[in-house]
Amino acid sequence: MLHIGYHESTSNGLEGLGIEALEVGADTFAFFTRNPRGGKAKDIDPSDAEKLNALRKEHNFAPPVAHAPYTMNPCSADEGLRQYALEMMIDDFLRLEYTPGSLYNFHPGSHTGQGAETGIDLTSSMISNAIKEAEKKIGKAPSTTLLIETMAGKGSEIGRTFEEVRAIIDKAEEKFGSSLKGRLGVCLDTCHIWDGGYDIVNDLDGVVTQFDKIIGLDRLKAIHLNDSMNDLGAHKDRHEKIGEGHIGFEALKRVTVHSALKALPFILETPNDQAGYKKEIEMLR
Repeated sequence: MLHIGYHESTSNGLEGLGIEALEVGADTFAFFTRNPRGGKAKDIDPSDAEKLNALRKEHNFAPPVAHAPYTMNPCSADEGLRQYALEMMIDDFLRLEYTPGSLYNFHPGSHTGQGAETGIDLTSSMISNAIKEAEKKIGKAPSTTLLIETMAGKGSEIGRTFEEVRAIIDKAEEKFGSSLKGRLGVCLDTCHIWDGGYDIVNDLDGVVTQFDKIIGLDRLKAIHLNDSMNDLGAHKDRHEKIGEGHIGFEALKRVTVHSALKALPFILETPNDQAGYKKEIEMLR
């Protein structure tokens, strides 16, 4: 069974996320933990969260995929922005305890001229510190799994290659002092990796094998399923509707039925309204 949903607004509350998903035939969903362009977060109503959790259980939802705000840059050259990112991530871990078992993906950041090696070191530090501090505040390991999102490689982004993602993981574990398996994983974005130079149209098996060899398929927890407005290797990150971009419907369909991927939650981040997402979900199912 294909586990699929799309990035929804939280304007109707947490329960509203589950209701809207059911309206379009979805069994998972994504949402921003706070204002994506600012950082301010709404107060959580515990009863609203409980209603969503009951709905998820009743309808056998796959894990929802929360998304950190775009303003979070853990490897900025500005120490104040790095501290801001750390505080947001710790707070998000606490907030996501209201919806246990969630996945939480974030962009590993832009090194802003410091170089990829420095960027990887700074982001890995934030991961380690955020998990440690959240654990202290919660009194146990967070129930949320943190996911590094694969990036397209525009500007000074890190995470543009599987090797860079693995380096972030390894350094985070080194700083944490033990394995983070089960706490730290990867969200693969089809548009991002295509724009990053991974040919999932003509060599999906090869890309999956490469991911497994470098990062490990056991760390892959979710997929952002997006077409791309760009050619392979463009490093631009422009999402397109399913079947209307350079990746195409047939290639994206193969992603959803690939034996190593098909059990994962798939999240659509295509430029659509609710009716458009419903159409894409029906088409992919």
